[in-house]
This record gives sequence, structure tokens and C-alpha cells, in this order.
Amino acid sequence: MSRTKSALLGALVLLAGASGSAVAAVPSDPAGIAAIPCTVDYKVQNQWDTGFTAAVTVTNHSAAKTSWAVKWAYAGNQKVTSGWNTKISQSGTAVTAANETYNGTLATGGSVSFGFNASYSGTNALPTSFTLDGVTCNVDDGSGGGGGGGGSDPSGRVDNPYAGAKVYVNPEWSAKAAAETGGGRISNQPTGVWLDRIAAINGASGSMGLRAHLDAALAQKGSGEEVVQLVVYDLPGRDCAALASNGELGPTEIDKYKTQFIDPIAAILADSKYASLRIVTTIEIDSLPNLVTNTGSRATATPQCDTMLANGNYVKGVGYALAKLGAIPNVYNYLDAGHHGWIGWDDNFGASATLFKQAATSEGATVDDVAGFITNTANYSALKENNFTINDTVNGTSVRQSKWVDWNRYVDEQSFAQAFRNQLVSVGFNSGIGMLIDTSRNGWGGAARPTGPGATTSVDTYVDGGRYDRRIHVGNWCNQSGAGLGERPQASPATGIDAYVWMKPPGESDGSSSAIANDEGKGFDRMCDPTYTGNPRNNNNMSGALPNAPLSGHWFSAQFQQLMTNAYPPL
Repeated sequence: MSRTKSALLGALVLLAGASGSAVAAVPSDPAGIAAIPCTVDYKVQNQWDTGFTAAVTVTNHSAAKTSWAVKWAYAGNQKVTSGWNTKISQSGTAVTAANETYNGTLATGGSVSFGFNASYSGTNALPTSFTLDGVTCNVDDGSGGGGGGGGSDPSGRVDNPYAGAKVYVNPEWSAKAAAETGGGRISNQPTGVWLDRIAAINGASGSMGLRAHLDAALAQKGSGEEVVQLVVYDLPGRDCAALASNGELGPTEIDKYKTQFIDPIAAILADSKYASLRIVTTIEIDSLPNLVTNTGSRATATPQCDTMLANGNYVKGVGYALAKLGAIPNVYNYLDAGHHGWIGWDDNFGASATLFKQAATSEGATVDDVAGFITNTANYSALKENNFTINDTVNGTSVRQSKWVDWNRYVDEQSFAQAFRNQLVSVGFNSGIGMLIDTSRNGWGGAARPTGPGATTSVDTYVDGGRYDRRIHVGNWCNQSGAGLGERPQASPATGIDAYVWMKPPGESDGSSSAIANDEGKGFDRMCDPTYTGNPRNNNNMSGALPNAPLSGHWFSAQFQQLMTNAYPPL
């Protein structure tokens, strides 16, 4: 997420990709931050499967020092192995970095830098609190100057809206979850609120409208920070390659989208009553990537997607939404970026980033209106595949040649999200953007979860025997059989990742298993029919969908129970 005064306020951690990222220097005479005793800039410069290199800069805003010690703690199993420009030691999770004999002097307004290598496994979660000689850094001491967490920019936005904040629990979803046997174990989890038609803004069919949700969020907020997660999802000709999620607006109804959908949402979010909320908007899922993958001469092309590419209304709609919502200081726009099994191939990866830049600079929008991107929204791609990597070979054959991977560059969602973040920065998005990953249904636990690599008989037995994602094909997306709840929502879980989120509320259907008449503009997609034998987008495989599913967004009890049974981490 963009920021111009990096390292001044909040827990300053630069979410850099594996190749590192520059951060602006703290000014030696930082106007308005005299009340902050010290600032620490911790950034991961390079990261690989088992280790990482980090660089740390500490700036002293209090009395001059002749010696110093910086301390922090890790949430995971990170172990410092070597350091430079510092005497660094570790006890359990606690790390102390003290001065060498030659760099103990630290003047008022002065900075000192050091670095280190460390090992880890699992998640390389970033430290969130630092002290200099026992004084907490990056925090206003109350005597004036700035305040708040996560860094800031002139709009008042923080670097990561999820850092140090609670996230809104939708009482309607919570009640449905709690009514299910065993559902009380997760009914207090935060989920996205879907604005998927004009009627949803004021509340359709007796459900809560947008204002009602924001009022409920204020009540939950108390004296702390609160994030509200909204899915803004009603583009003209929506989801041109998936009938189950077709929308109410025709391909040419861009003006209606602007004036009857985006404008009313923006007017409500701009109400000063809600200025204390951090409002995260997920902008138009599953739409822009279709213009890359499902158009032109590709076997996966559809006439509907060709129409939306030609008329430009996806690009115009997304640009307009970003501009209108991005003008509201407490709104954080995250643009949907598909998932690794959609745009992780060479011919989709760069082209998608370029298209997103086009949309983010149309209709008055700029890259400053984009706080970050979200991947895997309402999808099932595994967060991390631990039993094989993209670099593995079996009997001289690359994993990329397996039927499952099929020449993709990525085998799981986190590696894709981190790499795609770097690609987005390379095409002109701000270097501080953060990624969200929807983990609501990608746990793939239960009895079918592999406990180790597959047999090395062939590259296919190796991959298929070891992969957590048990779908028949990575292109299958509707009510997938065998899926489970994934990682619980959490802030700053890994480098470049602002949060794991449950943007798709578990238990809400992806689409009906057979045609159901409705007034919600939702069609019937054969990918939701368990008897369907597929199409080019899933390489003509079975759909893998659960039977007896209701319309998209409607409660699907059997799926909810399966998600709990197969949760990973287990409930």
C-alpha cells in the first residue's frame, strides 16, 4: 500500500518482495514527529524456501547515545544465523541487536543500519514491535506529533489497514454459521460483505444494507481500530466466462453502473459518521483477468468476454470505482488479481499486470487509488504446497510438465501473490502495495490431505500424490468437493501480504447445481453441475462440484459442514 512518509508512524515494516524494495529515508528533521522516540525500518531484502536476508535501519529522535540495542521478537521459528554491523543474539523468539565498537554513537536525528541472515520454515511473519534501549519505537509518546499504526500518507491512510485492527464480523453470516452443528467454532470470524447488485446497497430481501453493516461495525469497533471488508461486484456484463455469477447489468450499461451502483456506495462510505472505520473494498472479482485469458483466438474465449474487451466497460468500470472510492480517505481499494491457476502462466502473468495498470489509470483513477490486490477470492487454490516445488524434477522431468501444474510458474497461492506483487510494482504500481489472500476455503485438510511427497514413479504420481489441493483440475471453481476452511484471518502473515482474509463467507454457494429461476440475474453454469464433463477452461475434466447446491450467495449447509470437517489448520 502506498505511503510517502515511510517509517514515521506505527509499526514500520516494509513488506518487500524477494528481490527487496526501496524505502524513502526518514528525514533528519522530521516535522511533526518529535514525539516519536525512535523509528525502525525492517525490510526483507531476499527470501528463499529456508531462509532470508533482512536489513534494519534505526533512527534516534531522542537524546544522543554512545551505545544502543534494538530488540524485537518473532511470532514464528525464525533463527538468526549471522549478522553484520551489529552484535546480534537470540534467545527463543527474542532478538537483540547491539552496536559494534565502531558504530555506538547515535546522534539525535541520526541513523544506523545493520543486517543479518536467518533461517525459517513455514511462515516468515514480520515482527510488529521494536524497542531501542527499552523504549518502544514507531509509537507516539503522547506529547504531540503523529500517531496511529502502520505508517501513513497525506490522506491519513495507514500502510496496512489490518495491522493493529479488529475486522468486522457480519452478524447475518455469523448467525447462519452459529446455527450449524459445530459452527460456533468459527462464527466469530470476520468475512466479506458482498455488494453484488444494486438492491444490496439498501438491503435486499430483508437483509442488512450497507449503512446497517457500517453502523454494526461502529458498534463492534469500540475504542480500537476496525476494518470493514466489502466486495464491490456488479460490473456490466459481469463474469463473462461464468454464468453462475452473471450480474444484473448488461454489457453496455456502464452509466447505470456508475450512477446507480458506485455513486450510491461512495456517498455512504464518505459519510463522516464512518470516518473512523478502515473500509477495505475488493474491487470487481473475476472480471479483468477474463479479458486476458478468455478472449481472441484462445480456446477458452467466449463471445461475452470478446464483447467486454471490445467495449472497454470492464476497464472503465474498474477505473471509475477506484477513482470514486479512492477519493475517500479511509477507503482502501484492493483490486482482484485472479489466482495462480488462472494467471500464473507466462502468457497471462505480465499481460494481466499491464491490464490492471490500464484500468487503474482510467476514468480519473491513479495508482494511488490502489492500496493493493487480492488473490484467490472465492477460490480454492492451496495457500502453500509443502510437498513439492516448481523447481523439482522427477527422473529428469520438471514438475512444470505434470498434468496438474501444466507449465504454470507457480504451485500455490502465496508464492504467486508475492511474485505478482513484484510484477505489479514493475509496471508502475506503488512499491508499498500489499496483497490479500482469500483463505476461506483453501485448507484442504481432512483424511485426504497428503502427509508427504507422492511416489517418484513419474512426475504426475509425484505431484498428484503430494498436492494438498485435491481438485480434479486447477480450473474447477464451483462448490468444490473435499475443500476445507483455510488459514484463519490474520494480519501481516508473510512478506508482502497484508492479510489472510475470508472474503468469501464460508457456506455461501458459488452457484446452483441445476437451473433455478431467480430475480437476482444469476444464471446456471454447468461447472456447478457435478455431472458436467468440462470445457476448455478446465481441460475438459469433470467439474468436481457438490450436488444440490443453491444459487450463488445462498446458504449451502452441506458445503459448510464439509468445510469444517476438512479445515486446515483443523478446528
